[in-house]
Amino acid sequence: QVQLVESGGALVQAGDSLRLSCTASGGTFNRNTMAWFRQAPGKEREFVATIISGSSLTYYADSVKGRFSISRENAKNTVFLQLNTLKPEDTAVYYCAGIPRGDPKKGDYVYWGQGTQVTVSS
Repeated sequence: QVQLVESGGALVQAGDSLRLSCTASGGTFNRNTMAWFRQAPGKEREFVATIISGSSLTYYADSVKGRFSISRENAKNTVFLQLNTLKPEDTAVYYCAGIPRGDPKKGDYVYWGQGTQVTVSS
C-alpha cells in the first residue's frame, strides 16, 4: 500500500526557515511528478509547488516564489520543501501529493499525505 508521510512542520517565528519532507513507502515515486499543497484554516487547499517527473522543472505559486524551494532525493524516495523567510500568512497544514491526474497545479492527485502543520507567529 502506497503511503506518503510528511514531516518537519513546526511553530516558528516570522522570518524563520523550515524544511518539510515527504517520504513515500510502498511504491517508487522517483519518476513521478510530486507537489506540495497547503490549507489554511477556513480556506480552500491551494497549490504551493511542484517538481515535474523526469526533469528538474519546478513551478511555484506566486505567493511563495523566491522563498520556497522544492527538491527531491530519489535514493531516499523523498521530496522536500524548503521554506524560507516565513510569514504569518504561510500558516497552514502542508500536504504532499503524488501522481497528478492532469495539470499538476490542480488538486487532483492519486496519492496524498496526511499533512504537517506549519505555524508562523508574528
